[in-house]
Amino acid sequence: MKTWKLSTLDALFAAIAGKQTLYIPADVAGQPVFARWEPGLAMTRALNTGRSAKDLFFPQVEDLARFRVAGKTVSVSPAQALQEPFVIFGVRACDCRSFDILDSVFLAEPADTFYQARREQATVVTLACSQPEETCFCTSLGIDPQAPGGDVSCWMAEDTLYLQANTEKGEALLASLPRLEDGEKPDADSSVFDKLPLKDLDFSAFSGKALMDWFNSPVWERLSQSCLGCGSCTFVCPTCQCYDVRDFDTGHGVQRYRCWDSCMYSDFTMMAHGTNRPTQKERFRQRFMHKLVYHPNNHGGQIGCVGCGRCLQKCPISMNIVKVANALKEGKA
Repeated sequence: MKTWKLSTLDALFAAIAGKQTLYIPADVAGQPVFARWEPGLAMTRALNTGRSAKDLFFPQVEDLARFRVAGKTVSVSPAQALQEPFVIFGVRACDCRSFDILDSVFLAEPADTFYQARREQATVVTLACSQPEETCFCTSLGIDPQAPGGDVSCWMAEDTLYLQANTEKGEALLASLPRLEDGEKPDADSSVFDKLPLKDLDFSAFSGKALMDWFNSPVWERLSQSCLGCGSCTFVCPTCQCYDVRDFDTGHGVQRYRCWDSCMYSDFTMMAHGTNRPTQKERFRQRFMHKLVYHPNNHGGQIGCVGCGRCLQKCPISMNIVKVANALKEGKA
């Protein structure tokens, strides 16, 4: 275990940024986000960023290729996958677990080379939680917010930052830093997590064996009536993976890019014949069936949620995965 004085945290960031690009959770334009560190940029006091650390591995917009046409000749210039190493500091345990869920999709054969390159180049430094929000429920999904994992795990206590390397990447990062001292992490107080209102959530009922029972539940009709289809829940979710691929005429050729999409949108997967989910009920059901049933059925029981609570905070009509899961189990809206 290594230690660093919190009073000189900027010096730690400068030491990391001197060797690799560094991202930290910081307030930018009044919102907590993961931003590239530069001198003077301070860590946010918010527990979590508005959008998750997923952005660093699966960006909202990403170039794929460029096409140029000259007469009968078409030239293609594929976008280059990231080749520069970077460090992302301050990732909470929920977001760190989300990488496992994203990996199970993007790194399955055939692997998504853009995502794969970012994962290979990244060193993830996590930060333990000590003051969770009332909307947090990661512990109900088997996540320990005080043992956040990653390549390096960090804890803050009084005036000290404690750092523990968990992987070869983590060991290499700590070995490259000056002024680290040996220390012993103090015992953590977990009593605050036992007081959270959502600590007793149980998702064990959502097994693949009952897939059609959940799919045909009458609850979907009632729950979906208030949904606006705005997609806020999908854009703040650290585990959502939907994207669209589009072509843009630049006037000098065609730029192909991908961008986040949402299964809550009426034009999601729209084709010439229309869409296979024409009603809000069907789109609403798709999102939550994927999180609660489809993903765990295809990935060894792994629920497609990490309990970060962002959807509870951001939904304009207070509809979220907790409310849906409870309503389904109770058989009522």
